[in-house]
Amino acid sequence: MFTGIVEEMGTIRSISKGSKSAVLTIEASAVLEGSKIGDSIAVNGVCLTVTSITATQFCADVMAETLRRSSLGELKRGSKVNLERAMSADGRFGGHIVSGHIDGTGTIVSLTPEDNAVWVTIQAPDRILKYIVEKGSIAIDGISLTVAGVTDSSFSVSVIPHTGSETTLLQKKPKDVVNLENDIIGKYVDRLLHFDTISDQKNDVENSSKKSGITLDFLAQNGF
Repeated sequence: MFTGIVEEMGTIRSISKGSKSAVLTIEASAVLEGSKIGDSIAVNGVCLTVTSITATQFCADVMAETLRRSSLGELKRGSKVNLERAMSADGRFGGHIVSGHIDGTGTIVSLTPEDNAVWVTIQAPDRILKYIVEKGSIAIDGISLTVAGVTDSSFSVSVIPHTGSETTLLQKKPKDVVNLENDIIGKYVDRLLHFDTISDQKNDVENSSKKSGITLDFLAQNGF
């Protein structure tokens, strides 16, 4: 579990690509303190497991599913990435609950300065926008941010100077892809509210199958 408070920016030192997967080697410092093989570190918001570690860098495997659903496949040698260790039990909860399991990606539409802040507008698909509410929380490339505005096709956040200097977000440009993770509480609430509808649909299927003498139990008992 993470909080979306980025600890440092790391640098991609190498990417070893397989047919559908990859191994990332990332240079870092702060997140290496106290870390060991098997620990979790969020890389641009994606929870990855440390597979090897030295005094200056760590390696992590990235499976095909992660490459499909995130922007990690677009990283190159020298790319900067946001890093955060999993939250310790006695740590401060400075951001919001972030699982490191992103919901998908969005595309930066614009970056617009306003006095000491920068408005960042991101286009996102409906399945992600449905959970985004004004003044709610969103994780963008692992950064916990407050939603400042929402439209039918995009949402905006206002980035303060500290966040801009400590993360990669303001280094992005229009058309760049970012990882997005919705507030997990909203997803659970949605699931609970619509569970009865899902159950009713399942019951309709079961009732229909009973007419033919074939039930879900019958199929399970016969290896289906």
